[in-house]
Amino acid sequence: MKLIPGIVDKFVAVNPPDFVALLQAEDRPSFDTFWKLQNQIKPIDFYCYLYARFGPPNGIQNLLRADHSDNLIHWEWSLRAEDRLYLIQGHNFRTEIWVSGAALESESLEVLIADIKQSFPQYGKSMGEIRKKLEHWIEFINPYQRIRAAVDCLDKELASLEVPSQEDQPKSVTDFDSTEEWSKVWNRHAQTISRATGLCFGIRSMLPVMAEAFVNLLMYMQMKPELKADDRLRENLFRQPIDVRVRGLSHNCVGFESAVDYSHEACRRYHSLVNERNDLLHGNVVVDKLKFNELYFNGRVPVFKTYSTMWERAFGVAQSSVGLDLLENERDVVDGFVDYVISCLKEKTQMDVRAFLQQRELGLSLDDGHLGVLFSGQLVDMVMGPKGGQVKGAPNKSLQLTFDSPLGLATPSPPVDSNAAELRR
Repeated sequence: MKLIPGIVDKFVAVNPPDFVALLQAEDRPSFDTFWKLQNQIKPIDFYCYLYARFGPPNGIQNLLRADHSDNLIHWEWSLRAEDRLYLIQGHNFRTEIWVSGAALESESLEVLIADIKQSFPQYGKSMGEIRKKLEHWIEFINPYQRIRAAVDCLDKELASLEVPSQEDQPKSVTDFDSTEEWSKVWNRHAQTISRATGLCFGIRSMLPVMAEAFVNLLMYMQMKPELKADDRLRENLFRQPIDVRVRGLSHNCVGFESAVDYSHEACRRYHSLVNERNDLLHGNVVVDKLKFNELYFNGRVPVFKTYSTMWERAFGVAQSSVGLDLLENERDVVDGFVDYVISCLKEKTQMDVRAFLQQRELGLSLDDGHLGVLFSGQLVDMVMGPKGGQVKGAPNKSLQLTFDSPLGLATPSPPVDSNAAELRR
């Protein structure tokens, strides 16, 4: 069967009690047609159109949703045209349309879409008024968590390599029963050390940047409104050297109980870490930090001051040059710096900031510029039942699939009211 053009003009809303009565009747309708829309009709346009024409969502799924954004179905309209019911639902990744009665041919969806778009101008003014009443947000990646997640990932990989300890390091070929055994062990460790030094280099390069990303996010969250509203002043603050940004936090931001003392041990250790990173990343020739041996020459005859093992010469130099033994301490330096800066905030603001730092995805209100957590961090979808999605008599029968976002799992948090930001569910 096919839909007849103009069917949309016949749509009328079905009240929830009437719809429930239909489902409870002996001859209850079966929904044999199921369509999925991606962006053939943009969800924001579809929502405003349905709201402008039929009022607030009237489907029974609206009664089942919890009052936050972590739902499988966010809105639903129940409509009738002639002898068919139409359920239009807004999901996380698509709009679903369920139609009762005998199955319709796929071409009918194109007829329905064309009908709806043609009727937009008739309700354009009302659609615009509805849209103006909606809060306008954008989502963005938390730069601090993005770097922290990368560091954690590399750290786990590094730990899994099982780099030989000082006691387990093969000293010399003379410690083995055969050169074949020595060669096998040596080559295996060579691959491990090569991978470990590369991972260590990457982690140590990112650690100071992770702390800087924390400072930038804190500034954006807590910056005084008059500074945040001025593009020139705001960009100037972010372009300042990191130590100047840290020193000026309490002057440029709200929510601080005390000024950040850059002479504090946590800040001094972080400042040293930045200098170490610069030498490492920029290839600075600082001989005192790069030296690994001392010896003498009598003409062309080398005379060593002390002997090192073959392992130390081949791999120990690589390990020490990238600071493999310093990694754990440097992570503590960054965590200590973050904790100290947060401790300078008011107690209530500390809670808000820590909650935001844990989120991989944040929202920015384009209406007033405040931040929020819009979703839980889990991706939720569902798979239709038998017959390729045609589930008779049960339009909401499904298998729900929940998995962590590639950006990371964020546990849903209750609303938090703060001067600069709001956790939002």
